[in-house]
Amino acid sequence: MLIDRFDISKKVLIIAEMSANHGHDIKIAKETIKAAKEAGADAIKLQTYTADTITIDCDNEYFRLDQGTIWDGKTLYDLYKEAYTPWEWHEELMNYSHELGLICFSSPFDISAVNFLENLNVPAYKVASFEITDIPLIEYIASKGKPIIISTGIATLGEIDDAVQACKRVGNDKIILLKCTSAYPAMIEDANLLTMKNLKETFNVEVGLSDHTLGITVPIVSVALGARVIEKHFILDKSIGGPDASFSLDKQEFKLLVDSVRDAERSLGSVDYKLTEKKEKSREFSRSLFVVKDIKAGDYFTEDNVKSIRPGYGLKPRHIRSVIGQKARQDISKGTPLSWESIE
Repeated sequence: MLIDRFDISKKVLIIAEMSANHGHDIKIAKETIKAAKEAGADAIKLQTYTADTITIDCDNEYFRLDQGTIWDGKTLYDLYKEAYTPWEWHEELMNYSHELGLICFSSPFDISAVNFLENLNVPAYKVASFEITDIPLIEYIASKGKPIIISTGIATLGEIDDAVQACKRVGNDKIILLKCTSAYPAMIEDANLLTMKNLKETFNVEVGLSDHTLGITVPIVSVALGARVIEKHFILDKSIGGPDASFSLDKQEFKLLVDSVRDAERSLGSVDYKLTEKKEKSREFSRSLFVVKDIKAGDYFTEDNVKSIRPGYGLKPRHIRSVIGQKARQDISKGTPLSWESIE
């Protein structure tokens, strides 16, 4: 599957999620994009909403955060007013990303955002975890025919199926499901990465990870389990602060993530039992049958005078039972590799 010109079947797509990490300063936003590129990211992801397109300005019990999050005490409206990325920045940020060779796309949170992003010709869409139950929105996004990356953090298996089927109903099978733990930050023991493999087997789609843990262990392990996309929050400098700063990686941390993921990819390689020249040379240090005591012609081979030892120039150890009890064809000195020619 291609996202822009990036083939995720050949290489894991590593996405730097900028989210709210710009302090409402477009200069910081652009510096963040540049730093993400320098850290090795393949893509930068924005979020496209305003406080008014995602919620309403209301301060009753339903709209005030009180779930043990880092944002408790805020209203949803105040949180999103602080966190949103101004829409008038999008085109400039996307053009800047393209100049640097980064893929740039976004998570829309309502139909107006999808229409806005279509005018900017984004190469893909991301559905956030908390929008996975909005099937009309998912259908509309999928109807644009572009790859659709869906986080599954709060969804049941049935709700994930609903989302997948919504994409397919409008003819879009370019679906990537991301395992996600919707906690900010998330505990490593809640990652449950085996779920990612099950998502791939259950829905026959590409899979990946949207990670909110405080570190890089979970993304690295995800590569071994088949992740083709990894998304991680990125910040230029944690001193900027903001709603997502505490669980975002800075440039140095993100570079370590990228390098480690690439190492993990290389370590997977492919299924290969061929013996390279180097392996053939190394086989000289394997075990084989050697004469370990001087033997005269006509003497019997015994467990006392023939043993399986290193190096590997003699008969393979599996032949030991066939050799014991046979006679030597000629005198053999200690330290001679045993061969069939030495046996009567």
